[in-house]
Amino acid sequence: QVQLVESGGGLVQAGGSLGLSCVASGSTRSINHMGWYRQALGKERELVARIYSPGFTNYADSLKGRFTISRDNAKNTIYLQMTSLKPEDTAVYYCYADTIIRQYWGQGTQVTVSS
Repeated sequence: QVQLVESGGGLVQAGGSLGLSCVASGSTRSINHMGWYRQALGKERELVARIYSPGFTNYADSLKGRFTISRDNAKNTIYLQMTSLKPEDTAVYYCYADTIIRQYWGQGTQVTVSS
């Protein structure tokens, strides 16, 4: 079992920045990679970014250059730094951890970008 706890969401004005954190606990050695998805109201959940243990990263094409994912293995924590935020970035952001058996999900954190 892996438990994930996100933090850092909130309200920010367009053009601003916000950082999210996700701490993993439990069977963290079973984790293959971690990442972030988001889901806007009325839309499907979409991948934001993922990061593998050596630091290899993937991003949604539309977010490259504005969002940065990173990790601190010693703290079992991943981060998402979001810059130049737009109203369309408003969504619930979910942290996930991928293992051989299944994916685990955090409870989600709301990010709201006002125009």
